[in-house]
Amino acid sequence: MAKKGDWVRIHTVVLKAEERTGKIPEDTKKCDLEMWTKGELQEDAEIGDVVTVKTAVGRQEKGTLIEVGPYYTHSYGKFVPEIIQIDKQLREIVRGGDK
Repeated sequence: MAKKGDWVRIHTVVLKAEERTGKIPEDTKKCDLEMWTKGELQEDAEIGDVVTVKTAVGRQEKGTLIEVGPYYTHSYGKFVPEIIQIDKQLREIVRGGDK
């Protein structure tokens, strides 16, 4: 259960695919326009409940609760050994090595 005041992420469908303008690419027209918002939960709730959050800038947004305590999960990818060699070569060039 999420408690009032928890930092959460909600999901909202802003426009259904059939409601979107005709002046967008064909593949985009087929998709709903969705929004994911983070904010402070305004009432106790369970995942899947429709809730209200207060965003960091003070806006009130309503949507389906999807996550409590959201965090970034992106990375720069897996380690690439060749990068170490490139780094060594670049440092040598910058320092004015033999070449």
